[in-house]
Amino acid sequence: MKALENKVAIVTGAARGIGEGIAMKLAEQGAHIAFTYVSEGSAEKVTALQEKLTGFGVKAKAYRSNAGDFGECESFVNDVMKEFGQVDICVNNAGISKDNLLLRMTPESWDDVMQINLKSIFNMTKQVIRPMMKAKSGSIINMSSVIGLMGNAGQSSYAASKAGIIGFSKSVAKELGSRNIRCNVIAPGFVETDMTAYLKEGEQGDKYKAGIPLGRFGTAEDIANVTLFLASDLSAYVTGQVISVDGGLYM
Repeated sequence: MKALENKVAIVTGAARGIGEGIAMKLAEQGAHIAFTYVSEGSAEKVTALQEKLTGFGVKAKAYRSNAGDFGECESFVNDVMKEFGQVDICVNNAGISKDNLLLRMTPESWDDVMQINLKSIFNMTKQVIRPMMKAKSGSIINMSSVIGLMGNAGQSSYAASKAGIIGFSKSVAKELGSRNIRCNVIAPGFVETDMTAYLKEGEQGDKYKAGIPLGRFGTAEDIANVTLFLASDLSAYVTGQVISVDGGLYM
């Protein structure tokens, strides 16, 4: 039997990169997948992903929904419940970065990062805990970042949003533990995606690699493997934890 047989998983921001890798890994292990995307230009890629997911013999459906908008999250989760009948796993992966030195950062840029990275976690978690409480079971996995643990020059908004996710998740774990709902955090390091492709180039890439004990950038599969652990019963006694998946960058 597969680790997530007959489970239903929500994955936000799954149209590319880490989110896509997570959706694929969970489907491979038997989970039915409801995933979100935001860009109209992603339609072709989303259709291809949906076909890949159903290729594992599970049900999969894409929803165009902005995790930073409370109303859209409410509608999305309601639609998932109508379509799938349950929510067992919620992976809050949607996120953006608008890096700049604090002196140059605009209030609008700060607000955008907080809306998508931090408020989205509140929006989605508030919606999924109702069906999870009714079922007396659930796993919520929030995607933070090693930057939320260590900070980084030029990323004050990103670091603040990702650090906020950690405090939020630990509080949720304490609130909902008695209902058998777990809430954990993954803090990826430098992971090879479209968003981070520039990090691999030339001297800059060598500089970042030199600070990673395992000597390489992470992959979407590295993150997906840990997500699978936290989504499954293998982590049944794990909640309120932050797992860094960063090759040893932050110790």
